[in-house]
Amino acid sequence: MEIGIIGSGVIGLTSALALVKDGFNVTIVARDLPGDDGSQQWASPWAGAGILPYPESKGHDLQTETFKFYRALAHRDPTSGVQVVDVTEYYDGRNDDSTIWYKRMVPKYRLLPSKNLPANAKIGFKYQSMTVNPAVFLPWIKRLLDKKGVHFIRAEVKSLAEARSILKTPVIINASGLGAFDLAGDDKVIAVRGQTMLVESDSHEMVMFQGSHYTYQIPRMFSGGVILGGVSQPGNSDQDVDPDLRPDILRRMNAISNDRFRSVDLNKHVIADLVGFRPSRKGGYRLEVEDGIIHAYGFNTLGYTYSYGVALKVCELAKSLLAEKRALRSHL
Repeated sequence: MEIGIIGSGVIGLTSALALVKDGFNVTIVARDLPGDDGSQQWASPWAGAGILPYPESKGHDLQTETFKFYRALAHRDPTSGVQVVDVTEYYDGRNDDSTIWYKRMVPKYRLLPSKNLPANAKIGFKYQSMTVNPAVFLPWIKRLLDKKGVHFIRAEVKSLAEARSILKTPVIINASGLGAFDLAGDDKVIAVRGQTMLVESDSHEMVMFQGSHYTYQIPRMFSGGVILGGVSQPGNSDQDVDPDLRPDILRRMNAISNDRFRSVDLNKHVIADLVGFRPSRKGGYRLEVEDGIIHAYGFNTLGYTYSYGVALKVCELAKSLLAEKRALRSHL
């Protein structure tokens, strides 16, 4: 059974992994491949990337399956760039944890007493999750897929018709991220600019503040540093680093971490500045079949958090689609 995938970001790669585990032969066509340096035209290499569920996001089952996948991977193979970390989340727009659905899923969940909250935070809690270093994980999963016989074709696909002519498979997965704006003719797709910096640190804790501002630290395994962020700028296509954001991010991070990074010198301790464009979609992600194409895109900041759950759903949709095609042929 042959399956084609457009895109080699985290959604495309994990979908390929789930499909080959299910016995499919997979071919991936993509403009950018894991290991490429410098391209800002795809989001996965630039992600934070924490496995961090979000209270209002749909697809709890997808996030749950993803959580189990990365937790098992962190324990089984740390060379994958996945590690278990302690997480602290703060919100200044919530009064309690009634909407925190994942508190029943994550290990070691506990609410923080109000005296331990940073200024303006109304609620805080701790638990255990995982972070992913994309610079390690993406090449790692590509090597794994290479060993499993997945075929990679480097090509910039301009249309679904062109993808069909290249892949020549009965089923195609559209995991093209921002490319879906043109490929699927989906004008709901929008790029959301993010900017972070990798700062020297030995911290192994993930911290997230959400509400009136969006501030976080995410450990990056094997890098000698942590990611500090961030911003969320829909429609901003500027690929250059905004120097004014660096001190602003550092100020916000110190405000929520009891001045943990007060000794950071932005001229000495920043390993790298990162600018990427998250593949968002107005109204939420798309995970469905249309005209024989399985669409899986629009996950914004939660691509890694959704990835393996989406992959399992893609497998399910692919089996159903192939069964429909077989049934149709049998009636002809």
